[in-house]
Amino acid sequence: MQAQTVHHYMRSEEHVMEATGKHIFINICKIPLLLLFLYMFICSLDILSSAFQLAGGKVAGGIFKDNAVLSNPVAGLVVGILVTVLVQSSSTSTSIVVSLVSSGLLDVGSAIPIIMGSNIGTSVTNTIVALMQAGEREEFKRAFAGATVHDCFNWLSVLVLLPLEAITGMMRLMSEAIVESFNIVTGEKGPELLKVITEPFTKRIIQIQKNASFVPSENSTVLTTSLHMNAEKCTHLFVETRLSDLAVGLILLVCSLLVLCTCLLLLVKLLNSLLQGQVAKAIQKVINTDFPFPFSWLTGYLAILIGAGMTFVVQSSSVFTSAITPLIGIGVISIERAYPLTLGSNIGTTTTAILAGLASPGDKLAAAFQVALCHFIFNILGILLWYPVPHTRLPIRMACFLGERTAKYRWFAVLYLILCFLLLPSFVFALSMAGWQILMGICVPVVAVLLCIVILNRLQSHKPHLLPRWLQTWDHLPLWMHSLKPMDSIITRATLCCREAQTRDQSRTSPEDLTDYEEEKNHAPLAQNGSCLIYDHETETGAVFDSMNGKCSRL
Repeated sequence: MQAQTVHHYMRSEEHVMEATGKHIFINICKIPLLLLFLYMFICSLDILSSAFQLAGGKVAGGIFKDNAVLSNPVAGLVVGILVTVLVQSSSTSTSIVVSLVSSGLLDVGSAIPIIMGSNIGTSVTNTIVALMQAGEREEFKRAFAGATVHDCFNWLSVLVLLPLEAITGMMRLMSEAIVESFNIVTGEKGPELLKVITEPFTKRIIQIQKNASFVPSENSTVLTTSLHMNAEKCTHLFVETRLSDLAVGLILLVCSLLVLCTCLLLLVKLLNSLLQGQVAKAIQKVINTDFPFPFSWLTGYLAILIGAGMTFVVQSSSVFTSAITPLIGIGVISIERAYPLTLGSNIGTTTTAILAGLASPGDKLAAAFQVALCHFIFNILGILLWYPVPHTRLPIRMACFLGERTAKYRWFAVLYLILCFLLLPSFVFALSMAGWQILMGICVPVVAVLLCIVILNRLQSHKPHLLPRWLQTWDHLPLWMHSLKPMDSIITRATLCCREAQTRDQSRTSPEDLTDYEEEKNHAPLAQNGSCLIYDHETETGAVFDSMNGKCSRL
């Protein structure tokens, strides 16, 4: 018997060792794939830049140079939000912006608001992830607060830094000074850092004349880049084609975007599979570790570094913040600790834009690298605004307020998503296109009223004696102006009516269902949770019955 036990134990150990060895072998085999996807990602950025040059040419160069949309900071911000919401990746949108700058079709000043918008757009992912925990009220409250703290930080940072940038050009000047300190000189002989690695592949896809001009002038009317010039020296894929520069550029644009997005997605998936389990362990270790009392304030800054490091590894802030959102919901991570982790992820995601900048051609390297630095500076300035002093950590308070509203009215989460990431950006975009006078004439009073409401709410909660009696509460106002209960009643009634209509349709199309209703005295309970809608098919009337207090109210 003892010999059989030893034999089984040895066999189980052999199985464990075999499984471990197999797991290690699979992970080792994934490393070359990881490097291949990274290489293809960099190459796709290079080809994307060439595609923008070919597809745009002088016409697009003039449009991007003089276009009122991109020269308007508010419109650029909204474009960044909407594009990032659509592609669900700030890394992709910022890489595209850097490629536009590296191709000479977008200047640094116009690119900065788009970069800010991409920061806001990427936070929609973890907010959607929080909706998956809507089943449990308390978990949903914590998860939604943890997800929206990212939104609140980005929105507050933009509200402060975008006007400053528009007035002073602060980030542009700071990034320009940093680039100059690196001695990156623009021109044909500028350094082409990653070109050494990517050029052997990209030269076989496309080659563009180096002295090409994409900015229209008075005397030039023809695109100066030609795919067919010096054909005997060129060996790229389109050297013998009769397609125009525009057609080739559009083909390369679509293909390079597909390769870029695919490689970025595969990189994220591959890194997650390589680091499966280890990321969660690292996060929990950081969360449960506090420095001794004199240095306890350093714990948050350590969390920022960890968040930046983890996001740098997975190359996606959306993946990292979405991964910690369920942990916030179940209470493993508090929102106070999730906040610095989120701030760190904002810093870590800037490495993709920096990588895209380094992949730019030598004559545009300085400008592309400057845009990537602007992304980094924006997040650093945001952290300096909303983290070091505890009283300035407004995103935490705002997120907790949103979490409480969502726990009470679950439909509020969907309304928040539609309002903040679709309706509000579209409305502001329309106002900005109408002119600065109209934009300021509407937005300034609205912002002033909102600030007054926030101040009054704080005074009502903490120092009501400082206010006149009629301002100590909002009870003198109509209910719909200071409560979501009327809207909740409308949405609840609409939901019940939709269910009732669906049930009526089913009863009309199915004789068996109609027989069942007649056997049940034509009463159809349609809701559970302590109340139900009772519908009488003969009189076509209905009532809501509350089983908790035994009351029945007619609709």
